[in-house]
Amino acid sequence: MNRYPAADSSHAGVRRAGSLARSVLGHREVGVAVALILVFAVFFSMKRQFLGAGTLGDIVTVAAELGTVAVGVSFLMIAGEMDLSVGSNFALSGMILAMLITRAGWSPYLAFVVALACSACIGALNGAVTLTARIPSFITTLGAMMFWRGVGLFLTQGWPISVFADVPLLRWLGGGRVFSTLHISAVWWLILGGAFWMILQKTAYGNWVFATGGKKAAARALGVPVVKVKLVNFVLAGLLAGLAGCLQLGRMGSMSPVWGQDLPLEAIAAAVVGGNSLNGGVGTILGAMLGAVTMASIRIGLVMIGAPAYWYMSFVGFIVVAAVALNVKLGEVILWRR
Repeated sequence: MNRYPAADSSHAGVRRAGSLARSVLGHREVGVAVALILVFAVFFSMKRQFLGAGTLGDIVTVAAELGTVAVGVSFLMIAGEMDLSVGSNFALSGMILAMLITRAGWSPYLAFVVALACSACIGALNGAVTLTARIPSFITTLGAMMFWRGVGLFLTQGWPISVFADVPLLRWLGGGRVFSTLHISAVWWLILGGAFWMILQKTAYGNWVFATGGKKAAARALGVPVVKVKLVNFVLAGLLAGLAGCLQLGRMGSMSPVWGQDLPLEAIAAAVVGGNSLNGGVGTILGAMLGAVTMASIRIGLVMIGAPAYWYMSFVGFIVVAAVALNVKLGEVILWRR
């Protein structure tokens, strides 16, 4: 007979609480969630309108284009590679779509397919060079970033391209609104994010991606087509960067060859803040999406409080370091409690 039922019950409660804490803290999205809450709290304390429906709609709209790129970059990072050319790909895709519609007179839908195909080909070329020549993807895509930026500047002579006509496709890509405060580009981003989350978490291909970036030799021994997985992920990163450029063209009605210069670092920052490892093998799509929302919140918040634009990158740098440090500490806590 147990003489201390109350004590046993208390210990059981503590164990359950500890198990729940480990379950919550074990998610890699915790760091970015805490960072996002802090960002919201800081800006709300300085400007009460920050949590208004219009501002929140603007945040999600701005996050949509960065988040679309971040999803592709995350897939590639989990596989152990990175792509610094996504910013140039982003601008070039939007320019190709605009030029084919306004200057060549193409059908917008055909022009859209061609723009995405070009973006996918840039990603495929990055992957082919990296995997064939066996050089770091950092070097390959750094060169590609400069090369395609130069191509974009040459095609337009440095001038932006605008689409003044009412093009239904562009309205569907980003110009239209839902619920009056949200651009439709945000809807496409949420759909894409959900689809890629399913692929990564619920399919065999997702397991291949984690295995490829984690332990490549073991993955090969288990029959995982490591080279093909990496090549496909390069294509996906290029494709989503191009799609983000088309979404921005739809929302803004114009595209400049110099836009997206900071996009590679912002996308990597969103992915890292969201719990993705630069070493590969670890990551989450939901975390990258929350990271994009964090970046967008900082940008919109600084505008609302009238802060100089150059403070944005300073805030991003601080949030990146803080969120990664928090993720590391949470990981240590979980291991210690086990």
